[in-house]
Amino acid sequence: MRKSIFLICAFIMTLISSAQVVSTLAGSTQGFADGTGSDAQFHLPYGVATDASGNVYVADANNHKIRKISPLGVVSTLAGSTQGFANGTGASAQFNYPFGLATDALGNVYVADCLNHQIRKITPAGVVTTLAGSVQGYVDGTGTAARFRSPNGVATDTAGNVYVADYNNDRIRKITAAGVVSTLAGSTYGFAEGTGVLAQFRNPTGVATDASGNVYVADYNNDRIRKITPAGVVSTLAGSGPSVGTEDGPADVAKFYRPHGVATDANGNVYVADFNGQKIRKITPAGLVSTLAGTGSNGFVDGIGTAAKFKYPTGVAIDNATGIVYVADSSNHKIRLITQQLGLSQNDLSSKITIYPNPVTNLLTVQLENGFVLDKITITDLSGKIILIQTQSDTAVNIENLAKGVYILVAYSGEEKYSCKFIKE
Repeated sequence: MRKSIFLICAFIMTLISSAQVVSTLAGSTQGFADGTGSDAQFHLPYGVATDASGNVYVADANNHKIRKISPLGVVSTLAGSTQGFANGTGASAQFNYPFGLATDALGNVYVADCLNHQIRKITPAGVVTTLAGSVQGYVDGTGTAARFRSPNGVATDTAGNVYVADYNNDRIRKITAAGVVSTLAGSTYGFAEGTGVLAQFRNPTGVATDASGNVYVADYNNDRIRKITPAGVVSTLAGSGPSVGTEDGPADVAKFYRPHGVATDANGNVYVADFNGQKIRKITPAGLVSTLAGTGSNGFVDGIGTAAKFKYPTGVAIDNATGIVYVADSSNHKIRLITQQLGLSQNDLSSKITIYPNPVTNLLTVQLENGFVLDKITITDLSGKIILIQTQSDTAVNIENLAKGVYILVAYSGEEKYSCKFIKE
């Protein structure tokens, strides 16, 4: 009984202790255009990934291209041209509905090239090759001797392995750095816990890894988030099974509605793009599921937490340096971002303060809880040099004269302080 009360109380505190700001990083109407922010266009963006430099990569499915968004929101095309299959550099390469993306520590981008039934690799110079796969089917093997059937999601680990959500084979595959493909878990279509081939999935769409070597799976048609240990043992992390709606709460009672993408952060949290649920969900290491953002009805609204709206979100990624969550909002044809409030002290102000918009052009708004007063606000560059100090308790910070770039805002109140990175456009 005490454990149940603790979990319920912890869940309630999760709901009330954070305010997540949803804004649009890039994209506007359906189409194709490179450019900055809303000048850019996507057509059904499906997957997103981040790198250590703050860039965001997008699998622009219906444009058959891989796009790159700089920290300042500048969208360019990394690789791809017309629909088809070709290895090559930049626009000489071709994809056929690229869905999932992942990056590694060397700056390479991995692509689940769904209808080519291959896993492709793009170097930082834009050179595209085939890591594994050929025609559709199911074969373990090396390189092009292996076969996939409509791969949807990819993830990497620190050892250089690539994991694949092999959608129509209902399996999770593993590719070593040498291109050797094996089956980590899964067999026929269904639902079963177990080790390796004793486990079952129903059309897995997304995969993610953590620092301990675990693999997390968005088990789309089972409406569950599954966990695979390095030994291949499959269990359910959260979700109570097939549903037509969403429900927050402890792992065994929470509900997802066709979860599509997953991502992990350095603290062991798992983020889920809940496709039919029209929400971005968060699962703590204790298994508590909450709604990070989204009303549950489809549409397009930027705003705070559950006031925001998405339209069939498919991909999710996180920048661990900033805590920002990036979302491939597929049917809105936009890349959205969710700014999480990251405190620096035990008694931080994250439940009392929100900043927006982020990215920002001229005026940064600091939204305070009623009656809460700040002593000081500072803005520093990434080297720690103080650029601006504001000592009055004003809720608006004029950053018009700052150069474009990434900055850190720190708000102080007595012994407490709050820190968050933001982008000046």
